[in-house]
Amino acid sequence: MAARTLLGFDYGLKRIGVAVGQELTGSASALTTVAARDGKPDWEAIGRLIEEWRPDAVVVGLPLNADGSDHELSRRARRFGNQLHGRYNLPAHFIDERLSSLEAEARLRDGVQKMAHRRALYKENIDKLAAQVILETWLSAPPPQDTP
Repeated sequence: MAARTLLGFDYGLKRIGVAVGQELTGSASALTTVAARDGKPDWEAIGRLIEEWRPDAVVVGLPLNADGSDHELSRRARRFGNQLHGRYNLPAHFIDERLSSLEAEARLRDGVQKMAHRRALYKENIDKLAAQVILETWLSAPPPQDTP
C-alpha cells in the first residue's frame, strides 16, 4: 500500500472539521476547524491546509438520512467534495458519516470529563474530531463512491 496522505472533512454550514491521515498506517488525527458562512467554505484557509499537508486525496463525510438517502446537507457536502476535487485536482472520496458525530461526542466527553471549561472545548473540537472519525472509517474500509 502506498504512503498516501489524506485530508478528511466534516462539512457543516458554520464550521468544517478537518483531519489528516496516512493510508500506510491507517491513522488519522484531528487538525482544525475551518469557518463556513451559510455553507460557503473559507477557501483561502482550505487552500493553506492543502498547501501545507499536500494530500493525495480528500475524504468528505456525507450526512445521510437514517435510510441512507441524501438530504439537503448531504447534497451540499457532496458539492463541497466535488469543489475540492475541481479546485485542487485531488480525488474526492465520500463516506457515510451518520455515526461520526456521536463517536466524536463520546471521545470528547471521555477526554474532558474533569475539565471546568468542557463546553468551550466541545464547541471548539467536535467538528475536527468528527473529521478524524470520518477519515478513520474510510481508512478502515475505503468506499467505492469516488470522483474520477
